[in-house]
Amino acid sequence: MPVELKVGDAAPDFRAVAVGGKYSRGREVSLQELCGAPVVLYFYPKDDTPGCTVQACALRDSWSNLDSRGEIFGVSVDSAKSHEKFISKFNLPFPLLSDDDHRIVEAYGVWVEKSMYGKKYMGAERSTFVIDSDGRIAAIHRKVKPEEHVDLLLNALPA
Repeated sequence: MPVELKVGDAAPDFRAVAVGGKYSRGREVSLQELCGAPVVLYFYPKDDTPGCTVQACALRDSWSNLDSRGEIFGVSVDSAKSHEKFISKFNLPFPLLSDDDHRIVEAYGVWVEKSMYGKKYMGAERSTFVIDSDGRIAAIHRKVKPEEHVDLLLNALPA
């Protein structure tokens, strides 16, 4: 049964390799070290797939309006190497977290059963968590539509 986090809950801490943005080729980060500023974790299914590319490129194209509002991380279960290719191919200015051991997706309750063409499988639900500077969940957006993601963030983050 997936975890059901609510607005106001303490955000689960994590430790993962961040690739891209100011983290360049990668370094380990934790939520605890990021506290003091808003943090966005946007979970997406897979690097370089149609919906995930639309979502990432929309963030890239709006980066000048988002960059100063907090730390924004894309999170998927792809490897750091896969993230490097995705970032390079689409010139993404923000970091991606590699959650290849599924600890973050499980802690945030977004590792769920999915279905495609009648076949069931486990995967990451496209969801976004906005975490305030005190480490509490300020907003949760589940089943995010890639083309609506930037507007959700602009409304959820302080200007």
